[in-house]
Amino acid sequence: MTRALFLVDIQNDFTEHGALGVEGGDAVAHRVTAFLESHAGDYEIIVASRDWHDGDGDNGGHFAAEPDFIDTWPVHCVAGTVGAEYDDGFDVGRVTHHLKKGQGNPAYSLFEGVSDDGVTATQLLEQHGILDIDIAGIATDYCVRASALDAIAAGRHVRVLTDLIAGVHPDSSERALAEIAHAGGELISAD
Repeated sequence: MTRALFLVDIQNDFTEHGALGVEGGDAVAHRVTAFLESHAGDYEIIVASRDWHDGDGDNGGHFAAEPDFIDTWPVHCVAGTVGAEYDDGFDVGRVTHHLKKGQGNPAYSLFEGVSDDGVTATQLLEQHGILDIDIAGIATDYCVRASALDAIAAGRHVRVLTDLIAGVHPDSSERALAEIAHAGGELISAD
């Protein structure tokens, strides 16, 4: 088995009542949990990422008092806060690896994350001989997009599970999916 599942930023601050709530975020958390109940065995590894920003400072310009919601954002996913925790609807019991990204800098892609013991996504892929990656999570037009494009650039075959994602805006989400497809990714239903 050479397939991995990447679950991107299914966190409280990115679901409906969080600092950067995405409509449909809670539903993604529940649908991913249901998917894992029947499909976890299809994957060699299941990797979940979390934004994990510093509470002090602007995290390399990522946080702003007057954010533009393109490159700068309100304070979100501060390490150790409820907002940085996984959404309650997301059962992480089948997740094999957890990566934290940000940590003082802007970070969108799961590939920018690192485990508590210093392992990166690239190292996990190499250690487990992963050639194929399925991707789900939040937000389609930012972190899912960045993770999928980085996986494609790393020479992996990528499928985005389109019924297990939620985006900030319909137009930018549609553009992100088109960009992923143009780069060689597949867009499929988890069913």
